[in-house]
Amino acid sequence: MTRHLLPIALAAAVAFPALASAADTQPPPRIIVSGEGEATVAPDMAILSLSVMREAKSAREALDANNDAMAAVITAMKSAGIADRDLQTAGIQINPRYNYTNKADGSQEAQLVAYQVTNTLSVRVRNVDKTGEILDKAVSLGVNQGGGITFTNDDPKATITEARKKAVADAMAKAKTLAEAAGVSLGKVLEITDQNVAPVPMPMAAKSFDAARSAVPAQAGENSYNVQVTVTFELK
Repeated sequence: MTRHLLPIALAAAVAFPALASAADTQPPPRIIVSGEGEATVAPDMAILSLSVMREAKSAREALDANNDAMAAVITAMKSAGIADRDLQTAGIQINPRYNYTNKADGSQEAQLVAYQVTNTLSVRVRNVDKTGEILDKAVSLGVNQGGGITFTNDDPKATITEARKKAVADAMAKAKTLAEAAGVSLGKVLEITDQNVAPVPMPMAAKSFDAARSAVPAQAGENSYNVQVTVTFELK
């Protein structure tokens, strides 16, 4: 071999093992599918949003009146069996209220009429059968705004686990169908990705309350929990 061809021969000797090594490290054929699972369960907890609004000529008077009304509501909640940990102040707002008068020049004149104070209380009711009774009691004691109700679950882990199993089974069934249609076989599972759980609580809402004449009817229904997974299979 001539001297000038020697470097070329050495380069080829190095390149061929490298190409063989690259071929050996190519990832195996694979298929990626998604699956979805859903499981339902009856709610075991209701979350109420109760607001007391009071109005007076001064902010101080409005706040004092609101404090008295909300204190009575909180006392009633505790007497109905609601624990301290299930009572939480969600917000207090103090807003002036104005009357606007149109002037001859097209502008408006604002006149302060009163101050409005709104105190919102979040209440977790762990016995959903008492939801209507507690709501009725709160309205009787001065709750006159809010009224949002969400039925949820204190510990939905078992239901979410059931939904996950269904999601994986759904993904495997899809993968088998696709593999059979393509004339290949499924190999081992290479990766499973669990997507965020999407709980779907049952919401109810009311803009305002009138004086209640009887216990408020409240239907809890059931909650649905959805899980999505992505599964990667090796193909044979």
